[in-house]
Amino acid sequence: QVQLVESGGGSVEAGGSLRLSCTTSGLTYRRACMAWFRQAPGKEREGVAVISGEASRQEYSSSVRGRFTISRDNDKNTVFLQMNSLEVEDTAIYYCAARIQSVVSSCSRHADFPYWGQGTHVTVSS
Repeated sequence: QVQLVESGGGSVEAGGSLRLSCTTSGLTYRRACMAWFRQAPGKEREGVAVISGEASRQEYSSSVRGRFTISRDNDKNTVFLQMNSLEVEDTAIYYCAARIQSVVSSCSRHADFPYWGQGTHVTVSS
């Protein structure tokens, strides 16, 4: 029904950049709070960035703030994660997630996201 498909992952050297894309279908995208999560081996899943349906609110984890930028193209039902100045610690599987947004304040990295993509691998080497 609801499908989220990530792309753009790969292997880069530290200091490099990648842009992840997440295309969605089957949901009212303009009302969807979209987020990027990541999970590295031995670590808990981390909410990296979130963007509200109207794109008025963006939230980032402290570990990526200033390096990553989340954006969305509502005409294409797509959310992006621009990752700059990548560090080895950014190595993880990155997941796109979505939830129906009631109010802007409900769009948070700590909210419940019922819809998930399959993930895309990001590997950063030193």
